[in-house]
Amino acid sequence: MSGLKTVITGVIAFFTTLYMAVSTLLFSPVVHPPIEEKAQDDIRILSFNIRCANVGIHQWDDRIGAVTGAIRAIAPDSFGVQEATPQWMEALREELPEYADVGVGRDDGVNRGEFSAIFYLKDRYEGLDYGTFWLSETPDEPSSGWDASCKRICTWIVLKNKGTGAQYAHLNTHFDHLGIKARKNSADMILAKAAEFDLPAVCTGDFNAVEFSSAYNRLVGGQLKNVKYSAPDTMSAPTFNNGYNIKRFGAIYDHILINDGFEARVYRVVTEKFDGMLPSDHYPVYTDLSLVS
Repeated sequence: MSGLKTVITGVIAFFTTLYMAVSTLLFSPVVHPPIEEKAQDDIRILSFNIRCANVGIHQWDDRIGAVTGAIRAIAPDSFGVQEATPQWMEALREELPEYADVGVGRDDGVNRGEFSAIFYLKDRYEGLDYGTFWLSETPDEPSSGWDASCKRICTWIVLKNKGTGAQYAHLNTHFDHLGIKARKNSADMILAKAAEFDLPAVCTGDFNAVEFSSAYNRLVGGQLKNVKYSAPDTMSAPTFNNGYNIKRFGAIYDHILINDGFEARVYRVVTEKFDGMLPSDHYPVYTDLSLVS
């Protein structure tokens, strides 16, 4: 009988410990890691899906202060946005005059549809070359590819530091949310484009591909690596919050990938509110990079 009592006591203790651990995870306050002060010679890169329409009750134009407040607080050298409609592009240009931008609307290659634009500090960098291609069988013209639900694009730019002369390539994209074949083939296109640059290269995006999915594995299976796993100062958090104040659980769709020309120092998912609200249904994600000599 004493043996049975010991077993029952052990089982109760186990489930009590498990309950306390789960309760702590679910209900304890969320710790927001601070936005790091960037080292002077580092390059800060941001990826930010700013949500084209609404988040809960918040329409896009209600969130301009929150989105631009987050960008100002992070203060990237260059950043890629996803779901940036023409209205968003106009607002970002007006509110962030220190940045220049490149990109086109995905629907017509000019100003219709969402942009996957790249913004960069115009006093610090010069844009040497840039372009946009469609993630499809016909990349040079507005088109949707394979089983994608809509047109998808990648915008890229080569930036030169006006002070040091150092150069790097920044690619920014948004993969399809439904097309499995489209995501896999889009990953191959991104890898091929990144390989064209004989430069340090960084790729930002909402890849609609969680870690260890087939499209994600393609992306990190060659010359690109995820800064989340290479930065010594890193963290693990969802990047998608589904428009609600949820910070512990969710998908990781947003990634920052680099080639061997960069070394990652810091990786952060910024989960705090700005202007009293979450800026988007995706959190801003940034990294601090140094050039490999």
